[in-house]
Amino acid sequence: MILKFSMTKILQVDNVVDYERYVGHKNLHPLVSVIPFSAVTPIRHSRTKFNVYALFLRDDRLEELTYGMGNYNYDEGTLIAVSPGQIGGVEDNGEKFDIKGWALLFHPDLLRGTSVERKMDRFTYFSYHINEALQMTPDERKIFIKCLELIKEELENADKLNQNTIIASLIEVVLEYCLRFYNRQFADRKVENHDILVRFEQVLKNYYRDEKQLKEGIPTVKYCAEQLFLSTNYFGDLVKKETGNSPNHFIHNFIIDKTKSELMSNNSVSAAAFNLGFGSQQSLSRFFKSHSGQTPLEYIKSKRR
Repeated sequence: MILKFSMTKILQVDNVVDYERYVGHKNLHPLVSVIPFSAVTPIRHSRTKFNVYALFLRDDRLEELTYGMGNYNYDEGTLIAVSPGQIGGVEDNGEKFDIKGWALLFHPDLLRGTSVERKMDRFTYFSYHINEALQMTPDERKIFIKCLELIKEELENADKLNQNTIIASLIEVVLEYCLRFYNRQFADRKVENHDILVRFEQVLKNYYRDEKQLKEGIPTVKYCAEQLFLSTNYFGDLVKKETGNSPNHFIHNFIIDKTKSELMSNNSVSAAAFNLGFGSQQSLSRFFKSHSGQTPLEYIKSKRR
């Protein structure tokens, strides 16, 4: 059995078979795998670089799981979504451990030309941070496992006619269910989410208070998400669910309000542009008109009548 490791002892999972070899699972298809961990435990820890998509349902507790730059201690029933290019897992200390749960891994090539390939941008949870993982309810967990069992049965089916099409369709169902489950989680966390919106506005206030705009320009969604310790996609989905609008819309409205205050404080348009982080008077004028329907000068005249 040949396992692929990088110079830094990171397991390279370029194909589903690379992960199956590591955990000791029989390969049934070159592009997709369903693994009930009860059939392969115990296994060794590993830091892993994935070049496939993966969904891991963990039914045990594991401390200090690392993905990207973050560590996370999670509870039973946690679903972790991994996309190609991500690195995660636990450093190998030579010990084996029992793992409970399920895994679905599939290579992007399986989706080529399918409807699910065109929808992948909708499933933004593949780019969430580990601390933004889905906490499944018992009923959601049952649905998820039933779907994986269907894929597993299809992989084991001797009749291979249209198999890839059937499996891709079943994976699409899984991904749509996960989207529904995440929407439920957003709804369940309304109080917490509202607090994030309050902190979002404070991030923007602090940005201008500290005059970051003079060096960095106007604030970005990425900057705000980082200040709130959230991934850009999770942050965008959260704001959209809570307000009906994107974080960019929130930022732009904040800047429009500040622009109006600048203009009504007898500042020139060029001075306002500088104070707000725009590269030129023309940039501010285009921005202001696209969001308010008036140029800065038209706004000033309308307020001085």
